[in-house]
Amino acid sequence: MPPQDNGPEDRGPWKNQQKRAPPEVDEILRQGRERLGEMFPGGRPPTRKLIAAGAVAVLALGAWSSYYTVPSDSVAVIQRFGKFSAEVPPGLHFKLPLGIDLATIVPVKRQLKQEFGFTTPGASDLYQSPTDGRRETEMVTGDLNAALVEWVVQFRISDPVKFLFEVREPGATLRYVSESVMREVVGDRTVDEVITIGRQEIESEALLKMQALSTKYAMGISIDQVQLKNINPPEPVQASFNEVNQAQQEKERLINEARREYNKIIPLAEGEKDQRIREADGYRLKRVNEAEGDAARFTALLAEYEKAPNVTRRRIYIETMQAVLPGIRSKIIVDGATGSILPLLNLDQQQGDKP
Repeated sequence: MPPQDNGPEDRGPWKNQQKRAPPEVDEILRQGRERLGEMFPGGRPPTRKLIAAGAVAVLALGAWSSYYTVPSDSVAVIQRFGKFSAEVPPGLHFKLPLGIDLATIVPVKRQLKQEFGFTTPGASDLYQSPTDGRRETEMVTGDLNAALVEWVVQFRISDPVKFLFEVREPGATLRYVSESVMREVVGDRTVDEVITIGRQEIESEALLKMQALSTKYAMGISIDQVQLKNINPPEPVQASFNEVNQAQQEKERLINEARREYNKIIPLAEGEKDQRIREADGYRLKRVNEAEGDAARFTALLAEYEKAPNVTRRRIYIETMQAVLPGIRSKIIVDGATGSILPLLNLDQQQGDKP
């Protein structure tokens, strides 16, 4: 039987020559054989030891991947072969190893936030915008003016299953929804309202609309608060807006000072007025009571005078002298019958000498 021709290798100068691998491959194979020889001095490695080592490695990997811990502010969503299986509360739990069960930790009790136009270092944000933050803040108001609006959306994960499986990227979707709603709300107001007096209304309206859209899209998110931060006009007109704001603040300051002076002076004047009125009423009652008392005393005195005129006249004279004489410093008494001055004891001087 003629020999079989295997091609060019069996013809010409290639006949009876063996194929050889590149030098790099030969070197790698040689080093591998040397390392195996060092590990197993007897020659080829025993098959049973390799199987045992592999089994131990598989068991160790399975034991390491069969347990997990859920933090106190989170829950774990379990997927078995990629399909949702269960929702697990916080604590230590076990699952099927080797990737059969996959546990995804979702922080349901933690308040998360997304920042627009700025970034706080270390802030917990599920989705950070890859675009320019300045583009998010550039908005057009209802009177066709431009404003740079920065805001924060604070939210919680209310339904972990919807959050993971209903929307492909819930963090990015929430960011797009927030930006769309804020542009709509700002576009319905003038630039003065956006920068000055309309901040609270904008926050309330944007919160309601974001909550409605998150419920409509089944994002599994509960929005807690929308808070506006810095609202500034564009840089070319920012100096003029600052001057207007300073003038408005100066106006408010002057109005507040005037109100403070008003509140300080008017109550004082009202108090003085009430005091004067009360003093006048008191003086009126005093004079009326004194007049009525004098009239009653005069009436009583007249009745006694009509009964005994001489006695009453003498008593009135004596009482009058008792009231008048103590106020006279120098007293001289003249006897009407003899016309001579009666001697008096200087009682005032003696009383003044007493300690």
